[in-house]
Amino acid sequence: MRFYLASSFLFPRSFRLRLFAICFVATHVPLLAYVGWGAATGRLTLAEFLLLLVATVIGMTVALFGIGAMLGPLHVAQGALATLEQGNAVAPLPEGGEDVIGSLLGSVNRAASAAEARMRALDLASKEDMLTGVRNRRGFIADIADFLPEERRGTIALIDLDQFKAVNDRFGHDEGDRVLRDFAARLSSELRRGDLVARWGGEEFAVLFRGATEEEAGRVLARVGQRLIATPVIVRDGQALTFSAGICRFGGEALDDVLLCADKALYEAKETGRNRIVRANRSGQPALPLG
Repeated sequence: MRFYLASSFLFPRSFRLRLFAICFVATHVPLLAYVGWGAATGRLTLAEFLLLLVATVIGMTVALFGIGAMLGPLHVAQGALATLEQGNAVAPLPEGGEDVIGSLLGSVNRAASAAEARMRALDLASKEDMLTGVRNRRGFIADIADFLPEERRGTIALIDLDQFKAVNDRFGHDEGDRVLRDFAARLSSELRRGDLVARWGGEEFAVLFRGATEEEAGRVLARVGQRLIATPVIVRDGQALTFSAGICRFGGEALDDVLLCADKALYEAKETGRNRIVRANRSGQPALPLG
């Protein structure tokens, strides 16, 4: 380390050129020694000098080429670390030998694998609701954005648990959290593999019924509501917890517009008595209740 620091005045921005400079000096030592000896003894001959000079140049060329090639893995490792620093994934580096370069490449590979695992975990955590285990708002929107254009079809529903604040007030937030987890599990169990469910915020959930009509989505939600009454997740004042929902067709339009449409239908469901499912009607006519 001391020699590395002491030699930093030679090409401080290029380690490769610094090695080349040291190699250049080292390979010319025999030639300089011969010239000095010849000058001191008077035995310096042109033929011997030229022969030694040619041998020195050849040796220096071979040494510089070899050093340049040996530095290749260092530059590969440097590039991989720079990519990691930018938060991007790195392809596995070639395995080296049992020397220090091989150890360096192995360390970079292990660091890259660990960093990629952490990035995947962080990405998953940023898109998942920690309480219920379903997607959160960010994850729901990101998943739909990842779909192919022809896959962005179906029906979107916004669901709100009726009078959930009263559950928290009476039974406490721990019990309220348990109710949210159980409801998310029940809702997820009724959906198909390709459908998406997310906790939209608080006691509100969002569902994308991929490729389903509003009537099909309404039937699924009605079945969930019926089972929620038959086997309640919680009972308050003798009444099982229910939900209201607004659903809107999703035909590839801007997602924000469809969500606003479903939200308006949900608002109508809440305002007209709760425990019902309302289908949005974009023609300006009154919304159509489904349950």
